Amino acid sequence: MAFRWKNDLTPADVTPEGMWLNRRQVMAGVAAGSILGPSVAGAQDTTLEPNSFEDITNYNNFYEFGTGKDDPAREAHRLTTTGWEITVDGLVDNPGTYSVGELIAGLTEESRIYRFRCVEAWSMVIPWNGVELKDILDRVGVQSGAKYVAFETAVRPDEMPGVRFPTLDWPYREGLRLDEAMHPLTLMATGIYGKPMPNQNGAPIRLVVPWKYGFKSIKSIVRITLTDQEPFTSWNNANSREYGFYSNVNPNVDHPRWSQASERKIGGGLFARREPTLMFNGYEDEVAGLYDGMDLSKFF
Repeated sequence: MAFRWKNDLTPADVTPEGMWLNRRQVMAGVAAGSILGPSVAGAQDTTLEPNSFEDITNYNNFYEFGTGKDDPAREAHRLTTTGWEITVDGLVDNPGTYSVGELIAGLTEESRIYRFRCVEAWSMVIPWNGVELKDILDRVGVQSGAKYVAFETAVRPDEMPGVRFPTLDWPYREGLRLDEAMHPLTLMATGIYGKPMPNQNGAPIRLVVPWKYGFKSIKSIVRITLTDQEPFTSWNNANSREYGFYSNVNPNVDHPRWSQASERKIGGGLFARREPTLMFNGYEDEVAGLYDGMDLSKFF
């Protein structure tokens, strides 16, 4: 049974972590009519359980802290997030440098459970909290010529040991088409399980685009630029054969080095059963219309 996403959640709708991790309690809540979050909406499976806080915070891709999955959890304590500022520029009415608080003040905090898929064929189910990117963009005023939104991650060699090595062309940069950025599923997340965002997961604010591979969801953002040109993106620049600009989850387009047709949920052990990968990560009903008429094997 599929649930359509709708914007009717408040912070009071966040289910406590302990309850999330108890399937019987969760399903009892469903039977009683409680709201679990819109992404049960995209996942098309009410039996999905969010991963534990430990899973979510100890298995990460965040190359600014190292290329190992456990490097971010070990190294990210170095990152100072107090006084964090984001520069907003390009084709906007109100360019400037804003604190995170200024950008999200007064906006409705959402609590959303999203399936989150990595290109290496592993997945998690994560309860995010944050605000819609659309609301932030509306606040700064998008000009009529803007077609894309570009993002940039902090580069702090003293705090981010990974950027001392040329693993990527730093700073890490990503981008979305404007209609993707304005879609109501696109979130600027500030926390997990109702708690402030851990450093290793992208504190203090990160992008979450649930129908795309995880590397599109750029962490620890310091710049947002509205532009009329398709922006530079780090992984596409590093290897365009393997990482396209759109990076939508599409089980019919294999990564050149492995199949994308199935995935394994983190937390189930090495012998966890693989599951078929869903088109657009399970959000096909919500987002397929964004790509009408596009050859998704070419625009991958």
